[in-house]
Amino acid sequence: MSNVNSAISTFLAERISAGDFPSAVYLVAQKGEPVFSDALGNAVVQPQLIPASAATIYDLASLTKPLITGLLSSQLIEKGELALNRSVSHYLQEFEGGNLKAITIRQLLTHSSGLPAWCPLYALAEGDPDRTLKIIANTELEYEPGTRVVYSDLGFITLGLLLERLTGKQISQLAQSEIFQPLQLKRTFFNPEQAMQTGIAACELGNAYERETCRAANSGEYASWREELIWGQVHDGNAFFLGGAAGHAGLFGDAPDTLTIGNQFLAARSKLLKPETCELFRMNMTEGLNEARSVGWQLAATKDSTAGPSLPTDSFGHTGFTGTTCWIDPQNERVFILLTNRTHAHSLPFTNINSVRRQFHTLAVESLAAL
Repeated sequence: MSNVNSAISTFLAERISAGDFPSAVYLVAQKGEPVFSDALGNAVVQPQLIPASAATIYDLASLTKPLITGLLSSQLIEKGELALNRSVSHYLQEFEGGNLKAITIRQLLTHSSGLPAWCPLYALAEGDPDRTLKIIANTELEYEPGTRVVYSDLGFITLGLLLERLTGKQISQLAQSEIFQPLQLKRTFFNPEQAMQTGIAACELGNAYERETCRAANSGEYASWREELIWGQVHDGNAFFLGGAAGHAGLFGDAPDTLTIGNQFLAARSKLLKPETCELFRMNMTEGLNEARSVGWQLAATKDSTAGPSLPTDSFGHTGFTGTTCWIDPQNERVFILLTNRTHAHSLPFTNINSVRRQFHTLAVESLAAL
């Protein structure tokens, strides 16, 4: 049975008062079960005031990468249908040319492929999502594959398209049949129905952040920016362009469902993966490079990671641009979830909440030790 933790709740309430984010929902679990949880602040500030609750659904943003794409990839690796050391071009003929031919599945999953971090596919594809893979395949690599870690949306968009090509199903359908249905998740999905909007935390007013990013990158003109409040549809522009579901973003869910998926990465808890497959998540596959990375996750061994100093080095985690976080400590079978909507009712620049994430983990570990 979970209960409110006064140290964590007081700290997050202070950060809400300081204007870091309008709402926060946290859940700390041990051995598969929630121990501490609370919901603070307002999930929606404009156009109306809606308080956050334990059931508030958040745009999980890049948590999509490990929770969906990483998990689906691991299931296929386990079945022998996808091989970590096989070249991406074995599955996608678009990658057969030039430097791309050398990129492996492992390098996509560990952000060491050489692909750039981001580009506005919606602007470059001239309104045609089917051109996405060709655009990525024609992108110049920024470094030799396997020599650095550069966090890349393009790498995980590619993985999502590869999974679709391999299975003949859209990634939203795959997630439904391989993750949501087996786990009986009721509040996790891509493209939430309009009727659910008031139960979802609101995001940014318009696409101001991406518009600024495009302007800074000289990415050309784009006419279809969203001007309205982004509330109940995916915040990320490329995921929105790709129909709301992609390998890098688009997942919506509440904290309890996020915990259920998080538990699938723990050997003793997983219903979807064998224990030996779960070892892939705590294994450093980028030894000697600038970040410690495993299949879909960053490891706490990474210098200045959002894990903070209190989690063991083989803990693995991920953040989402909207203000979400999930870290997993396999040694102690703990899952730490913090969901905020820092992009809502906040002018640019958005607050960097990495120090909040680290302190959240520190307070949670101290509180668990005191039980």
